[in-house]
Amino acid sequence: MSKVFQVTPKRIKRVNGTVLTPEMVVTVTTQTHTSTPFYNGAKEVQEAYMRLYGLDYKKACCNANDFTFEKLD
Repeated sequence: MSKVFQVTPKRIKRVNGTVLTPEMVVTVTTQTHTSTPFYNGAKEVQEAYMRLYGLDYKKACCNANDFTFEKLD
């Protein structure tokens, strides 16, 4: 059973030459049934941001506190 989340950055974040803005919204499907998309080191969130925006989640020093998420299913 997977869950679908919409992940939105809370604010503009500029770190290490990368920019994360509130307009950079992604929809993430987790591999397991969980209450948060950040449970496993945000693996699915990292992949979605790299695929859609070319944003390196780790290089931008992102963590769960930089985002809000909404359960879609």
